[in-house]
Amino acid sequence: MDSRTGFCCALLLVTLLPLSANASTKLYIVYMGEKKHDDPSVVTASHHDVLSSVLGSKDEALKSIVYSYKHGFSGFAAMLTKSQAETVANFPEVVTVKPNTFHKLHTTRSWDFLGLEYYQPPQQPGLLQKANYGKDVIIGVIDSGIWPESPSFADNGYGPVPARWKGKCQTGQEFNKTSCNRKIIGARWYGRGLNAEVLKSNYKSPRDINGHGTHVASTIAGVEVRGVSYGGLGTGVARGGAPHARLGIYKVCWVGGGCPDAAILAAIDDAIHDGVDVLSLSVGLAGHEIPGTLHAVQRGISVVFAGGNDGPVPQTVTNAVPWVTTVAASTIDRAFPTLISLGNNEKLVGRSLMYNASLISNDFKDLVYAGSCDAESMASVNVTGKIVLCYAPADAKETPPRVALPNAINHTAEAGAKGLIFAQYTFNLLDNLWLGRNALSPTYWWILRLHKESYRIGTSKGVPW
Repeated sequence: MDSRTGFCCALLLVTLLPLSANASTKLYIVYMGEKKHDDPSVVTASHHDVLSSVLGSKDEALKSIVYSYKHGFSGFAAMLTKSQAETVANFPEVVTVKPNTFHKLHTTRSWDFLGLEYYQPPQQPGLLQKANYGKDVIIGVIDSGIWPESPSFADNGYGPVPARWKGKCQTGQEFNKTSCNRKIIGARWYGRGLNAEVLKSNYKSPRDINGHGTHVASTIAGVEVRGVSYGGLGTGVARGGAPHARLGIYKVCWVGGGCPDAAILAAIDDAIHDGVDVLSLSVGLAGHEIPGTLHAVQRGISVVFAGGNDGPVPQTVTNAVPWVTTVAASTIDRAFPTLISLGNNEKLVGRSLMYNASLISNDFKDLVYAGSCDAESMASVNVTGKIVLCYAPADAKETPPRVALPNAINHTAEAGAKGLIFAQYTFNLLDNLWLGRNALSPTYWWILRLHKESYRIGTSKGVPW
């Protein structure tokens, strides 16, 4: 009797737990550690055997399984009841069984600020030049997909796709074979296990619908694009940190569906098989470990996670397992000062990303104070056509400024305000918008001085906007 036959016979001893019509099932992830066979089909067959023994038949196993992880490690995702999951967990070859978990997604100057200048004299090459601009390094981006038409992903001047690449360009809605090129050398999407409503509101393809994955991919490896700005501010050359690298795209994050563990594991498994050199995951996994990342690192793949969007409170960095690199933005050496003129001729300097010279005038608008500028505060004061001062430091503990600011913008706009001044402490929200990640700064932004003058501001003629 060979080992496969012995394994199957052993499985027959397990009490069969067929799926009843009324059973409540959900997606579980079964992690089985290092794969026991080099042939992926044999690994998948072993997954079917486990499920068949629990569910009662091969047909039920095939209906239940959602993903089979067979390249970099062994495991599967399947629809199971709680009791079935507990039975699977008792198999000696199973390491863990966990319910599927859903995670959240976490400039023209940044890379130069970090010392990775694109242009350096030949006699004094910098790190970017010594690394040959990342030429032919294959970076797998596990995120929300990509918008391939962006000029950041043009392949002009690129040679053939590296021969070691085993990935594919998976087509779908608004994404065909020509959406890949010599820059985007592969793309996959993972929609299994998602409900129909989520799929309906997303592209059923590697195409990005919310821009997060596109932003991340261009930050990592976008080619040089000149004349980029934010509404006229910060005009310059936008590029990625490794502008000559290749990209493999793995779409696992969905609007309304988050980033499920089952899909992330499938993407990591495929990326190991495809031949990536680096894996990037800008996904929040607080207190959570993705076991596939360790198998990737064991195969020489560098795995890089985002540190999250929380802070500056201690112990808020996520993705801190020791075998991965965890990175986060902190600050940048640029600011966009904006002058605020009060009716008493005093001038204050704040910061703003609003840039439209045609809107600048010497006309004064009434200035009113509306506390936190939440819905309740806005209902208690008439702000129509006025400038609103939003300042409520005591609320920051429950509602951090990065959350309070967009809420204040929405509430003031809905109430008919002409504009707002958001005063707060040292957390720099504009860098949050500019860098696209968590950004902390010691720079004051319309802060205590406004608070000191709050009585006079509240009774002054107003500020020009």
